[in-house]
Amino acid sequence: MKTLIKRIVVLFFAAFLVAGSGAPDGWGETGHRSSTRGRNLEGVMDVNGAIRTFRVHLPPGLNGTSPVPLVIVLHGGGGNGVNAEIMTGFSEKADREKFIVVYPDGSGFLRTRLLTWNSGNCCGYALAHRIDDVGFISRLIDKMSADFAVDRKRVFVTGMSNGAMMAHTLACRLPDKIAAIAPVAGALNVPDCAPSSPVAALIIHGTEDRHVLYGGGRPLQRVDKHDRVDAPVRYGFSFWGEANRCNPPVIRNESGRIIREHYSDCPGKRDVVLYTIAGGGHVWPQGRSNGAKADDGENFSATDVIWDFFKSHGR
Repeated sequence: MKTLIKRIVVLFFAAFLVAGSGAPDGWGETGHRSSTRGRNLEGVMDVNGAIRTFRVHLPPGLNGTSPVPLVIVLHGGGGNGVNAEIMTGFSEKADREKFIVVYPDGSGFLRTRLLTWNSGNCCGYALAHRIDDVGFISRLIDKMSADFAVDRKRVFVTGMSNGAMMAHTLACRLPDKIAAIAPVAGALNVPDCAPSSPVAALIIHGTEDRHVLYGGGRPLQRVDKHDRVDAPVRYGFSFWGEANRCNPPVIRNESGRIIREHYSDCPGKRDVVLYTIAGGGHVWPQGRSNGAKADDGENFSATDVIWDFFKSHGR
C-alpha cells in the first residue's frame, strides 16, 4: 500500500510540474529563462518505491541534437540541490561552456532539507536507511541521456563533503557510466572499491578541514550521530592512481598555499590530481554560502579548476 501511494504521489508531482511548462515530458520549468542565461527544470522519479527529486540546468542555445557533457553536482550533508547550485555556481559556468548540470537531492526525514547521501560510512538518514543512492544516480544518468542530447562519454560527477564521498562511491560502483570525478572536502571511505574500468579523478581538500580531516580519522566537528572514521585524503589520491595504472613519479608544484600533485603518466588520459590547500577549511573554494564567498584558496576557484579538468577527460 505504501509503495502504491508513493507511485501515485510521483505521478501527481510529474503532472503538476509538466502542466503548461513547455518543457520535455516529465519535467517542470522554474527560474529564469533568456537568450543569454539558461533555464532550470525540476524532475521527479520513483526509485524502488522512493520519490527522488532533482534540478536540471540547461544552457542557452542547445539544439537537442548535438551531444553535450553532463555534470552531476552533489550537495553536502544537510543540504539539497538548490544549495549546491548556489554554492558552486556551476549553472553560470554551464551557460558559458555549454554543458548540462543536474543537482540531485539526497534523502531525509524532510523532503527538501537536511538531506544526505549513503556513501559507505556516511551520512545520516541515507546511511541509516540504506538508501540506494548508486541506483538513483545510475537511473538519473539514463533519464538525462534519454531526455536530452547528453554525450555518454562525457558524464562527470563532483560534490562537496558527503557529496564528495558519494562521488568517490559512484566512481567505485559506476565506472562504466562516469568519465571523471572531482571530490571536494570528502574522503574515499568505500572498503570494497574495485572499479572495473579507470575513472579520472581530481581531489581538492584543505589541510585544516575539521569535518573531514586531511590526515583521516574521526571528525573534530561532528554533525552526524554515526561514529565515522575517514580515510586520509592521500589514500584516495594513491588509490585512484593505482586503480588507473598511473606511473610514478608524482609531480608536485606549489603556488602560495596551493599545492598541486599529479601522476606523471596515467594511460588513456585517466589522470589523477590532488590539490591541497594549506590552511584551507571545510569549504568549496570560491563558492558561496549564506551570501558570502569562501576565500580559502587565494582566488583558487574549485568550479573553474574542476570544469577545466572535466572538459579534457572524457571517456
